[in-house]
Amino acid sequence: MRRISAAVSMAGARAWLGASALLLGIALAPASAAGVLAVAVSPLNGTPDASPYTQISFLGVPSNEISGVSVVGSRTGSHPGRLEGYVSASGASFVPTYPFAQGERVVAAATVGARGHSQRVSTTFYVARLSGYRPPAAGAPAPAKAGTVQSFASQPTLHPPTITITTSSPAASAGDIFLTPTHGLGQSGPMIVNGQGGLVWYLPLATGEVAANLQVESYQGQAVLVWWQGHVPEDLGVGLGTDEIYDAAYQRIAAVSAGNGYQADLHDLQITPQGSAFITAYSLVDADLSSVGGARDGTLQDGLLQEIDIPTGLVMFEWHAYGHVELSDSYSQGPSSAGTPWDFFHLNSVSLDPWGDGNLIVSARNTWTAYEINHVTGAVVWRLGGKRSSFKMGAGTGTAYQHDVRWQPDHTLTIFDNGGVPKAHSQTRVIRERIDWAHRQVTLVSRYVRTPGLLAGSQGDDEVLGNGNSFVGWGEDPYFSEFSPTGQMLFDGHLPAPGQSYRAYRFPWSATPAAPPSVAVSARGGQATIYASWNGATSVSSWRVIAGSRPTGLQPIATAPAAGFETTITVQSSDRYFAVQAIGASGQVLGSSPVR
Repeated sequence: MRRISAAVSMAGARAWLGASALLLGIALAPASAAGVLAVAVSPLNGTPDASPYTQISFLGVPSNEISGVSVVGSRTGSHPGRLEGYVSASGASFVPTYPFAQGERVVAAATVGARGHSQRVSTTFYVARLSGYRPPAAGAPAPAKAGTVQSFASQPTLHPPTITITTSSPAASAGDIFLTPTHGLGQSGPMIVNGQGGLVWYLPLATGEVAANLQVESYQGQAVLVWWQGHVPEDLGVGLGTDEIYDAAYQRIAAVSAGNGYQADLHDLQITPQGSAFITAYSLVDADLSSVGGARDGTLQDGLLQEIDIPTGLVMFEWHAYGHVELSDSYSQGPSSAGTPWDFFHLNSVSLDPWGDGNLIVSARNTWTAYEINHVTGAVVWRLGGKRSSFKMGAGTGTAYQHDVRWQPDHTLTIFDNGGVPKAHSQTRVIRERIDWAHRQVTLVSRYVRTPGLLAGSQGDDEVLGNGNSFVGWGEDPYFSEFSPTGQMLFDGHLPAPGQSYRAYRFPWSATPAAPPSVAVSARGGQATIYASWNGATSVSSWRVIAGSRPTGLQPIATAPAAGFETTITVQSSDRYFAVQAIGASGQVLGSSPVR
């Protein structure tokens, strides 16, 4: 029945879009005629603020079927360059030898397709005039308050925040909890805890760096950890950094950087089954903001979406909010001065369509809207919410400053509806909506709120778990919760205030670190206290202490059950050298520490 329902839904969507495009003022991609390739060329046609360092991306045709590339700037003339193919999809990027001039018009074209079936494709775009604005340096983190951080004798460099679990129903899901603590806790970094709040893994970052969006995704057929890390200028509310991909041994296997001269933003990373990644990025450009009460020489903070070929780092597709969305659609307070960046859009999530057409939906906090984007032309196919919704919004479906708009397998959409700030709703909600294509309206399927209520002014997410429950990170507020499909809160925990985590997730996770276990020893008067830990290990059942008078040939002297992140074992021993072995459930040695 689900397949039939999905087919009807998709057919209804297409029929409605075809009949209503002109009425709603939306743009539809041209249907591909037989033998005509659907090739996405980026920067997209009409882009008003491409980077001076942009590649010209041809997505959807084999690289050996791209020829006759011509790239001409109105001021810089014809550009030489090299064509580099993608690994994760058919296509290639033309990488110019030298950059374009700011403000110039560029025409790029190429012949694509097999001999006898080729066609000419082209794009015309304008190069941005980059803003001279420089965000102030981030201040030093506040010192941690007593009792808010943990310390370990065997891992003296780790000082993660203490996690408190206040509600834990037997009906709550299994799995570990994935957080990225920030704000006022001394250290920042990606963090995994178990269902009791006990530490599983922590990676402290350098002072001034923060992490965001730690989760489990799939890459090259294996479960991997992904997160963003970098710097967050407080006056911009976006990230400047890199997306990291680590395997189950906590070793870095890839990194995803934004291309075309940008830096990866913290808001989203979605790895595709083919091995590419959709990421968010931002740019500061000179723009005429007089239509929204700003200066003619104002500074616009534009939101970008890029698809990156992970193996090569090439940009496969690039979409800009500026040029596709009217500045007047924003609910953001108008530009305050010519030199202050105005964030009219604030792109914060991307989700691929569940019916496999390649299109995707993006969420924009400051327009209160989710946009369906055509994956070839970049055209806005329809809008959900905001000032110019393509649908009639039913009772309770309107959002404000929302985050994390996600397609679900049943073709509903889940949304973390912040409701502020400034305050637009009484409290933050987690909602699920359904689009009725036949009647062009949106209905509310479900609504979850936390008790006591919260109003999260920024960040947040809703992860739909395999059993139908929802795991919710409350963003700016330090809480994370799990709800049943009926809205019952089954699980609740928090970081110490004023800590926060951009998102929070729950996943099953199994890992054996490549690094060895750690040990610390405190010995006196024929008695030794051994501290054993293995940062990130998930399968340690017990610890075996081995000791001796020399650093080689150590012998077992004690065994103790694993007790949390760090296990303390007291032994009666006058030995000089000690080490520990991590023991698995079947008695096998999983790893051995250095000798101390």
